[in-house]
Parts: sequence; structure tokens; C-alpha cells
Amino acid sequence: MIEIRDVWRLYHMGSETINALAGVNLDVGRGDFVSIVGPSGSGKSTLLNIVGGLDLPTSGQIEVDGQNLTKANDSELSDYRNRKLGFVFQTFNLQPTYTTLENVALPLVFAKVPPGRRNRLAREVLETVGLAYRTGHTPGQLSGGERQRVAIARALVNDPSIILADEPTGNLDSKTSELIVDLLTRLSRERKITLLLVTHNLRIAEHADRIVHMADGQIVD
Repeated sequence: MIEIRDVWRLYHMGSETINALAGVNLDVGRGDFVSIVGPSGSGKSTLLNIVGGLDLPTSGQIEVDGQNLTKANDSELSDYRNRKLGFVFQTFNLQPTYTTLENVALPLVFAKVPPGRRNRLAREVLETVGLAYRTGHTPGQLSGGERQRVAIARALVNDPSIILADEPTGNLDSKTSELIVDLLTRLSRERKITLLLVTHNLRIAEHADRIVHMADGQIVD
């Protein structure tokens, strides 16, 4: 599903060059659940952003489901993100004035899905994550765990092949964190979704089929 070949990502800060990624090679199969762990600055989020088409490598090649992202233009990358990907972030990234239903339906607005169908799809995924009773609530009326479940529903609503989760339990207590990662694991297996999860928490990482350890922009184990 994902093929990463000798990927480098360099950033220039004045006269200094920072190797955010330094020759990364990685294969991820369809439906695999892979955790990416490592200290701050190890390149975890940079790698996730490159897989997500939010950033491009300085050199090397990345293919996702046969599509070469390194040769894609902005329009193709936007279409790729909308069709194939769901994103889950540590800070939830929900619109504070939107209802739960409106937040979940937002990717379908960008995909130009008609209002009736997008509301139906949003309700279906909210039911999947156990929040069918919260459709009219705004994020401020929800707990942290509920907000993250809304974010997961939003990631699912466009029926993605891949979910990219960047520290999805970072703002949650340990019990809620376990519930969230159990939900992601179940959804990945039931729907054959490829799941890449970045975390500092080894207990969370151990839910995955495989753990990739990063340090100094490289995969070390």
C-alpha cells in the first residue's frame, strides 16, 4: 500500500541544514496497523506529513497504492488526500462553532457531496463510534474522548484507505487513551484500513501489528 524509498527531507535554517528525514525506507501493506515511535525531533510527524501529501521529500520516492506522490501536482495531492486519507490529530482540530454532525460532514463538503447524502453518511459514522446521540452538540459540550471520537468519525466519513493518526491520545488520560486506540484498532481491522499511528506512548504503540522506531530522521528498528 505504501512504499517509501530513500526519502530525505531537509530544512534550511540560516546556514544550518536539518535532516528531518535521512534516507528512510519503509513498506506498509494494505490493512496493516503500524505504530511509529521515537523522541521529539526524530522525524515521526515529518514522515506522516509526507505520506499524507502535506509535505514533499527533498529527495527519494514515495508511492501510495501505485500513485507516485513525488511527481504529483497540488491538485492531484488534494484529490489524493480527499479520496484516500483520513487524518486524526492530537488537538482534534474541530470547528468550535459547528455541531458534531457538521464537523464530521466537513470533508464531504469539500468533496461536493450533496447535503442530504453527506448528513446521512455523517450520522452513520457517528453511530459507528458510539456518538449518534451527540449530533447536535458543539465540541465545547463534549469530553476530550468524545471530541477525539468525533475526529475519528470525520476521518472515516470519506471511506479512506489510510488513516494517519498523529499523537491521537496525547491530550487524553490513560483510560480514555486505551478506549481511543481500541476503537482505531477495531475500525482498522473491520474495514481493512491501513493505519499509521505516531505516538510517544509505547503502551499505545503495542496495539499495532508492527512498531517502527525512529531517531535522528532514520528508522533504527
